[in-house]
Amino acid sequence: MKYISWNVNGLRACLQKGFLDFFKEADADAFCLQETKISEGQVDLELEGYHQYYNYAEKKGYSGTAIFTKKEPLSVTYGLGIEEHDHEGRVITCEFEDHYLVTVYTPNSKQELLRLDYRMVWEDAFREYLLSLDQKKPVVVCGDMNVAKEEIDLKNPSSNHHNAGFTDEERDKMRTLLAAGFTDTFRHFYPDQTGIYSWWSYRFQARAKNAGWRIDYFLVSDRMQDRLSDAKIHTDIMGSDHCPVEVTFD
Repeated sequence: MKYISWNVNGLRACLQKGFLDFFKEADADAFCLQETKISEGQVDLELEGYHQYYNYAEKKGYSGTAIFTKKEPLSVTYGLGIEEHDHEGRVITCEFEDHYLVTVYTPNSKQELLRLDYRMVWEDAFREYLLSLDQKKPVVVCGDMNVAKEEIDLKNPSSNHHNAGFTDEERDKMRTLLAAGFTDTFRHFYPDQTGIYSWWSYRFQARAKNAGWRIDYFLVSDRMQDRLSDAKIHTDIMGSDHCPVEVTFD
């Protein structure tokens, strides 16, 4: 079983940059998207063999998530069920027989950390949501989680220490989530791997210089560790300022 997650930074734009070529080549069992930036009816994809689910932000051209899955879920839910957090299309949950698949586009704390306080509230609510699912069956959660957890996860940790995505507060929330019973699949297989990132700024030729951040994740409930077979970051795939990430299960 193969799952892929990709922040496409605008699905319509990504479709013009080879999205469908990678989608077909990857042949994933489920394909999760973040930052689709579309409203209902703006994209009509013919993806033979896949069920399609979208969560749109109320604000046009902003945020948004999608899941394309070969297997029809038992149920699909949108958001966290908390009014404060459910206006930006950030979460989709697909329930299958033996696990939940959740895709998330975590709120960015913004320049000057203007949204850090909200981010902290979101983090607690999202963690509680995942834990409530995990009480029922194991969880696979993926997406742009907008945090580089450790210094190894970005090219320039010292100069970014207090910037959005690498604040102590954001990193502590990720550590708290993992400590609550989740595994970072990439680090499970490659605990010391350096220089592998999933996002690069469009500025300063960051991608050409590999001055990136690893902020896109697949996390799984700890009790799924024995089913993991590999985790990948497709750094060679273009089309967005992020690249796709992947996890495979036996």
